[in-house]
Amino acid sequence: MGDKKMIDKKDKELVVFQDKKIRRIWHNEEWNFSIIDIVEVLTESSIPRRYWSDLKAKLKEEGFELSEKIVQLKLPSQDGKLYETDCANTPTLFRIIQSIPSPKAEPFKLWLAKVGYERVQEIQDPELAQKRMKELYRAKGYSDKWIEKRVRGIAIRQELTDEWKKRNVDEKTEFAILTNEISKATFGKTVEEYKELKGLKKQNLRDHMNDMELIFNMLGEKVSTEITQAKNAQGFVKCKDAAARGGKVAGNALKEAEKEIGKPITSDENYLDEPEKVKRKRLPKP
Repeated sequence: MGDKKMIDKKDKELVVFQDKKIRRIWHNEEWNFSIIDIVEVLTESSIPRRYWSDLKAKLKEEGFELSEKIVQLKLPSQDGKLYETDCANTPTLFRIIQSIPSPKAEPFKLWLAKVGYERVQEIQDPELAQKRMKELYRAKGYSDKWIEKRVRGIAIRQELTDEWKKRNVDEKTEFAILTNEISKATFGKTVEEYKELKGLKKQNLRDHMNDMELIFNMLGEKVSTEITQAKNAQGFVKCKDAAARGGKVAGNALKEAEKEIGKPITSDENYLDEPEKVKRKRLPKP
């Protein structure tokens, strides 16, 4: 099967430029980016939609055929819902950026040239995706030791979900239930309860685990994978039993570790940015 056919056309992803998130989506065999997000990054405008509306009128006057270049694609908004959003591919964005006076324009072009084509490169060489992931975590201030554990945990998680897929477990509804089985047996909390402990909302829980939490999370998922394979578990019910047993192994090991080191491993520690931490401290207690 050719590389292009291997690309998941529904793949959506956030990319980061100078700590600013930019939405993109794989469409017509290439990345398309949210123009509003890019306008906001380059102009730092508080009303990027108005800026983009004015810029569209200006570009049209200059003879730039926007209707042929701009596509409306559904991207997730802050409320989690999908909305039609003006998007463009990399060559079109280069033309738009030329019309935006910004000191960030040139570094942004270099960044865009990289992320606009990296998806195809990563399919050809998966190690590039792992390298990019490490660079993003490093840019956010994570230590190299933490990053290695996080990347290893991703691989272990992928191995487990691959087993679930092969065993007729529904990804949309049942993966979360099985994950909670492992979490409850390992840490005594569901994923949502754990996120509440750490003061998280939509953030990825694993990105806010410390080294020890990551280790026991990996143990629970790895043992669950081994039990699933050893018992040749088929279907949701059998896989749920394997998940609970795998989590129990990790939970027992966690309790022994806590006894030896004399302190709890489950922690409210997180890696939120300082403004988010300050906001969290100011919230009134229920």
